[in-house]
Amino acid sequence: MRVNQLTHAVDDERERIEESYWEALLSEGEYARSTYVAPEPIASTDSSTSTVEFSTTPHNETDIDENDWEKIEKIYDNDEAVTLEIVGFNRGGLLVEWQSLRGFVPASQLVESPTSDNGQTRQTSLANRIGDVLNLRVIELNIEKNRLIFSERAAQVEAGKRNQILHRLSAGMVIEGVVTNLCDFGAFIDLGGIEGLIHISELSWGRVAHPTDMLVSGSIIKVYVLDVNEDEERIALSLKRLHDDPWENVQERYTVGEVIKGRITNVVDFGAFACIEEGLEGLIHFSELAEGQFLHPRNVVSEDDIVHARILSIDSKARRLGLSLRNV
Repeated sequence: MRVNQLTHAVDDERERIEESYWEALLSEGEYARSTYVAPEPIASTDSSTSTVEFSTTPHNETDIDENDWEKIEKIYDNDEAVTLEIVGFNRGGLLVEWQSLRGFVPASQLVESPTSDNGQTRQTSLANRIGDVLNLRVIELNIEKNRLIFSERAAQVEAGKRNQILHRLSAGMVIEGVVTNLCDFGAFIDLGGIEGLIHISELSWGRVAHPTDMLVSGSIIKVYVLDVNEDEERIALSLKRLHDDPWENVQERYTVGEVIKGRITNVVDFGAFACIEEGLEGLIHFSELAEGQFLHPRNVVSEDDIVHARILSIDSKARRLGLSLRNV
């Protein structure tokens, strides 16, 4: 029973990670050569200002030569590199064309990926690369979804090495890697020729606003391997699994009535959240903040305030901790 639960949990985790990954990369309005009006001082290549949804195909599906899918699949299976011209971009990366197919190169898979968080600066940086030629390898191919994903980083590695790493890795391993890219939905880690993803929910047992709050590009870190999908060459990683879940034995470490010290992490209309240790937050309900009347919890506490609170309730299964300032 326990094994089945773990298997389902891993499958759910992988699906959630993959959906977040592709939603973030592919839902960003596309700018191809025929649709993009570049900001100054870049000269526009067309007067059209329309945008279209992302598709790996440059034209209608009727324009696709089905033989091209078979050809690119052989290239993918043989782990061969191809040289392609950049024809467009979106906020997630660059667009390329191979025969009748359109492919996508995520910014995280570029050797020199844009580092600016400024949307306009990032957009200009990607737009400047239109017309450049890249040496690429296919890292994902899905004919049913018309999805063709390339990587410049993967092309830097000798043929077959990525498969060797994939075969060597398994769920539960702890390995070292280099942080290569930090984005809203997580962090990419180079494992020696192939990259894995730490979804933002896997960075810490506590709340993380952005991966840059915890990691620095170029740093070497240890990561826990959550899952390896050899078919799609996806590696799901975790930082938080290197440490025990603080909620598992919370009732052994804290008792109802105990006064503890914590830091206010978030103030909302119905109260405030206080972190008493990494990954362990409790709620101070509006009614438990202070005696008397006040308009809003911010009239009592602010983010980063250090407070002493009394534990009112502990529910490890629901991951809830009730706290009170008024009863201290």
